[in-house]
Amino acid sequence: MSNQQNIAIAQSLLAGFGNGQDPTLIADMFDPNLVFEIQGDNGVLPWVGYKIGRQAFVDFIRDLRILTEPVTFEIEDILASDSRAVIIGALQTRIKATSKIATSQYALILTIANGVVTRYQMLEDSFNISKAARS
Repeated sequence: MSNQQNIAIAQSLLAGFGNGQDPTLIADMFDPNLVFEIQGDNGVLPWVGYKIGRQAFVDFIRDLRILTEPVTFEIEDILASDSRAVIIGALQTRIKATSKIATSQYALILTIANGVVTRYQMLEDSFNISKAARS
């Protein structure tokens, strides 16, 4: 894949997030054996951890929409190579159960092969977000 094609895939993913698209439709962009990884405190937030399959992404979006409310989601840059696209930015999210707002820089690393995302890795301050989720 070319750099521009991988940037287009990243932009499509962001558009799906932004317009509230059904998570199963967004997940069609992913390989059935997707490697899904968000490192951090996996005892509080259900989406943190290492999982396999498109359903991990569907569950992530569903849980995110149920448990949080976006305050800001800034995109600072989208970088690409022949096999990856990286989205860099900052976010603020309100945890619905506690009404606390967590702030984090983030990087979404998408590994791409044959036009589909094979690995979704998010780097964020999941400790800060987990802390906000605690009562």
